Amino acid sequence: MMALSESQIPPDAQHYLVCGTEDCEKNCQFYCNDCHLPMCEQCRDEHQKNKKTKNHEVVPYKQRKRPLPVVKCKIHPTKEIDLLCRECQIPICSKCTGSKEHRGHLFTNLEIVFDEKVSIYNEEIANIRSYFDPTSQNLKKEIAGDVTEIKKIMAGIRTSIKAEAESVKKLVDAVTLDKMEQVNKIEQSLLQTLNRQNQEIDDYINSLNDLIKTYYGYLSPSNIEQLTFALKSESLIIRPIQQTSKPVPPVFTAGQYSKEDVAKLLGRITVPNTKPENRKIKPIETASTQTKPTGKQRKQDREKSDVKQTLSLSSSVTKVREYTVPNVDDVFHISLGKSGRLWVSDMVGNLVQTDLQGNQLQKIQTSGIKDEGYHTVTPNGGLIYTDTKNKVINRITPDNTITEFIKTGDLEPLSINSSHINGDLLVGMQTDKEAKVTRYNKTGTEIQNIQRDNKGQELYSGPHYITENINGDVCVSDYTKHAVVVVDNSGQHRFSYTGQGSRFNPYGICTDVLGHILVCDTFSATVHLLDQDGQFLSLLLTPQQGIKYPRSVCVDNENNLWVGQRFTNTVTVYKYLQ
Repeated sequence: MMALSESQIPPDAQHYLVCGTEDCEKNCQFYCNDCHLPMCEQCRDEHQKNKKTKNHEVVPYKQRKRPLPVVKCKIHPTKEIDLLCRECQIPICSKCTGSKEHRGHLFTNLEIVFDEKVSIYNEEIANIRSYFDPTSQNLKKEIAGDVTEIKKIMAGIRTSIKAEAESVKKLVDAVTLDKMEQVNKIEQSLLQTLNRQNQEIDDYINSLNDLIKTYYGYLSPSNIEQLTFALKSESLIIRPIQQTSKPVPPVFTAGQYSKEDVAKLLGRITVPNTKPENRKIKPIETASTQTKPTGKQRKQDREKSDVKQTLSLSSSVTKVREYTVPNVDDVFHISLGKSGRLWVSDMVGNLVQTDLQGNQLQKIQTSGIKDEGYHTVTPNGGLIYTDTKNKVINRITPDNTITEFIKTGDLEPLSINSSHINGDLLVGMQTDKEAKVTRYNKTGTEIQNIQRDNKGQELYSGPHYITENINGDVCVSDYTKHAVVVVDNSGQHRFSYTGQGSRFNPYGICTDVLGHILVCDTFSATVHLLDQDGQFLSLLLTPQQGIKYPRSVCVDNENNLWVGQRFTNTVTVYKYLQ
């Protein structure tokens, strides 16, 4: 393999360059700009002690001046090109300065000009490598992610269209059956009328034949008595032919429909008439600071990584502490906030914020029976909660003002979770006829609906509790369906967990830093622990540990499990990871 010359090696490349001093093979670290000589630390010291070279400019190798190529002047072949004519902007030799073409012009040392350009080019190379190229690569990754996302979304739309088509087919079959029964009844009625007319005609013909026989008897009397009877008999009456009517058959009128009418039955595919959002490109100043994380940021990243690498399930679960929440009857849902603050709700609509000393900081009275996870704390510490009665989602501003954030139309918003991955809102909603999960972005724009699996079957009956796992999975506790239903972040069904016994009644649900899924089962009064793929691991908490009516669970930043129950306003904290 051909070795690179010094001039071909990128200025920031990690390479091994040998000292340029004769018979020295140590690693080069410095550079003499006067001699244009790479040198090791020892040779640099000797170079600077030497009387002839002690005043030379010796710098770290990466800060070296680039040597100019040795080029002879074409006009003065004995002279080297070493100047730049500023007016003409062309390299020249010292003898050219007295020529007619350059007389009176200003000149600059070509090496100095070149060194300035080298510094600029090195900065540009650094910018390209530290900002432009990584940013472009990130954009490519984002585009690749969008490609995958679009394919998944389109696959979901195709599945929905097929499901709608199947529903329409079933309706067509049902209507066709009704129409056929209607035709059969009309045919039966018309045929009965015609058969009755036909029988009446047969009876009339038989009466005519009887009259003919009578008359023939009168025509050939065999004795005087018959002759006398015939002479005295009055003419027999021939009944008139009975009137009959022709049947009036039904007329089939073909339905007035078009391809467009059928298309409407299968739903609509619309592309929102909104301007595509430009991908975010961070300014170079921002990017340059982010490529060099601070010591604190590096420490935090290491700590997070270390936590995941060292944590594991404990052999036993230990009660750490208990909190009493004021002004609630029980604890149906817990949302942990910043600075040791938590929001707790009971079944009758009391929503209370407290600190860890049990002091009430704020209280909101919501309407209706609240046996669902209807509130969530956003990454910035704000509270968002659903209002099932008015079919809206509210949020509390920093000055504690309640404002309407999202209207959900005909759908009742039940459960809600704020994503700690990207800030999206995941909302479980239902009507009398359907249930689904809707994803909104941070501005409240609807960006995804999750309702059916790949076979067109409904995923949810009542999504009363919802959370998000570390891999982006959406986990729903559906006690109406007696199942935990999990889909990936594109809405594709991954698995459903239906418990370990004959009956499973899931309520509160959460996940932890290891991807575990924790869910309350009110039927067995236990907390189930699943892995990220839905495999049952254990009954983490049971009645033997004092659990009687578990309703809510959440995990804090210290990886402790918080459990709330019905019929008590006490929240119990457990240690289950080590």
